[in-house]
Amino acid sequence: MRLLSLFVLASALCSCPCRAEDSAMENIVTEKKAEESHRQDSADLLVFILLLTLTILTIWLFKHRRFRFLHETGLAMIYGLLVGVVLRYAIHVPSDMNNITLSCNVNASPATLLVNVSGKFYEYTLKGEISGSEVNDIQDNEMLRKVTFDPEVFFNILLPPIIFHAGYSLKRRHFFRNLGSILAYAFVGTVVSCFIIGLLMYGCVMLMKQIGHLGGDFFFTDCLFFGSIVSATDPVTVLAIFNELQVDADLYALLFGESVLNDAVAVVLSSSIIAYQPEGDNTHTFEAMAMLKSFGIFLGVFSGSFALGVATGVVTFTKLRDFPLLETALFFLMSWSTFLLAEACGFTGVVAVLFCGMTQAHYTFNNLSPESQERTKQLFELLNFLAENFIFSYMGLTLFTFKNHVFNPIFIVGAFLAVFLGRAANIYPLSFLLNLGRKHKISPNFQHMMMFAGLRGAMTFALSIRDTATYARQMMFSTTLLVVFFTVWICGGGTTQMLSCQKIRVGVDTDQENFVSVFGLSTKQESAWFFRIWYNFDHNYLKPLLTHSGPPLTATFPACCGPLARCLTSPQAYEVCTLHEQLKDSDSDLILNDSDITLTYGDITVSTDATGAHTSGMPVGRVAVNSDEALDRELAFGDHELVIRGTRLVLPMDDSEPPLPLDSRRHRHKNETMS
Repeated sequence: MRLLSLFVLASALCSCPCRAEDSAMENIVTEKKAEESHRQDSADLLVFILLLTLTILTIWLFKHRRFRFLHETGLAMIYGLLVGVVLRYAIHVPSDMNNITLSCNVNASPATLLVNVSGKFYEYTLKGEISGSEVNDIQDNEMLRKVTFDPEVFFNILLPPIIFHAGYSLKRRHFFRNLGSILAYAFVGTVVSCFIIGLLMYGCVMLMKQIGHLGGDFFFTDCLFFGSIVSATDPVTVLAIFNELQVDADLYALLFGESVLNDAVAVVLSSSIIAYQPEGDNTHTFEAMAMLKSFGIFLGVFSGSFALGVATGVVTFTKLRDFPLLETALFFLMSWSTFLLAEACGFTGVVAVLFCGMTQAHYTFNNLSPESQERTKQLFELLNFLAENFIFSYMGLTLFTFKNHVFNPIFIVGAFLAVFLGRAANIYPLSFLLNLGRKHKISPNFQHMMMFAGLRGAMTFALSIRDTATYARQMMFSTTLLVVFFTVWICGGGTTQMLSCQKIRVGVDTDQENFVSVFGLSTKQESAWFFRIWYNFDHNYLKPLLTHSGPPLTATFPACCGPLARCLTSPQAYEVCTLHEQLKDSDSDLILNDSDITLTYGDITVSTDATGAHTSGMPVGRVAVNSDEALDRELAFGDHELVIRGTRLVLPMDDSEPPLPLDSRRHRHKNETMS
């Protein structure tokens, strides 16, 4: 039997008959309580708004003074800690004398309870269990509970813009150049790290059990779950400093690509561990079939989420270019709905929205109007900034406002040691194996920097706070907070010193590298052979079908498929066929000789002569390039192509910025000509 405490108004316990005056008084009291609750909720939200405001102002000060020893996320955590201390120890809500405690014996804790008070039924919902020593402090507990958000808020509202922005802002050049290494770190490395941490923590738990420092059940599956959530890296602090100092682009790509993909892997891996259910009475023993089933769930959930995200990104084919506001709104809703659709279908929204963002950046971005391109980029950048800083502020706040912390020194020390060894087992052995097949080796100083930059952040926190019902989960959550604090403050704050210690070059001019690589002044860009095959198929068929860029399908499809190619090719793709007439315009951006113009898409050449006729054939002419050279240019600049009167020429630009609208480029060209 379990003791359930209910708090009701003393006036509602009277046994006298219900009167009209009493009913009116109850309504007044209820309205007053609702108004007070509304004010309290507004004050709680105001606290977080002030935290973000203070963080932004301090960030400006740090950038103005060029301080790099502490990132904005670390600042947000510090401010959250200070507010948490004030709420926990400095503010006390007076006790309500109208609240009393009634005791009744029930067999379980119902989620909803109906109470009959003098013929009137009142509904009560379960908020959680409190200890007997906190019964007299129920008002303070209520205040702290209100500043504690539902964990689903993080998964359904705060995480999607962060994950989507990571995929939408991905720099493709160096990502695909290091694609094989990134996949190895993200998939193999995360699984290795999970099991290394899980095994070490299980030994730590066994030690705690032997010396009597374990206050509840803690199974091997719990240790593996802890290993999966702390294997999710979030080096946002390090990457921000890398971007500011212009650190080597390959190192940036390895860290960023690993963090983006391993978040998705960690989410699916944790779900697979939860799904591990051996047959029999003991559900925590090892069983081969149950393990294979969990592995199958991992593959199924990840592949299903990947397919759903890509499919949603592909079908986001808006035709609202004349109404940029509606176009941006539709793009935003389609992106967010990907996460919710995946969760509703039993998949993982993090994986789906990540690949949705990557797909939309590759295809849908080219179909948006220039205004929508700029709006979507700025919108998701803003949402990512606010959501990320909100989560880190809330981390600091939760250290003091969460009521069920379990801090165990042995478990904490073991966790720090296991996280360090797990990261080392991820980076060094895999780097050695990858270097056996890489043309550009991952140098030892890069490996040390990647080891040092394995920060834990928003994803680790969100996974740990999602379930804190058991003793084991509460201990994991408390320890995870300390791991995040340490890595963000110590590792993030020491990034600049670590770069100097490892003698890693900074101030690398990415634009100059792009220019050199495109015009043949350096060796050919290295990329995965599989991606080269995919690039040719994508450039010749998918991009023309899904976007307005690339060669017309009439030039790439077989002759027998001519009617189908003409039906699927957008009118914009035929602009290359009228290039000669467009170049006659007085405001043309280039002056070309009145001779044949030959452009090559992959292995197909489209030529335009003086009469305006176009033919297709094998690559010829001065402008023609083979598929490998086209791929190198595509990787060098991504989608940054300068559209010159219908012809797309690749020019060196920073691949962190989207292409300028055509009208803006023409206007700028005219201004430069006038000047």
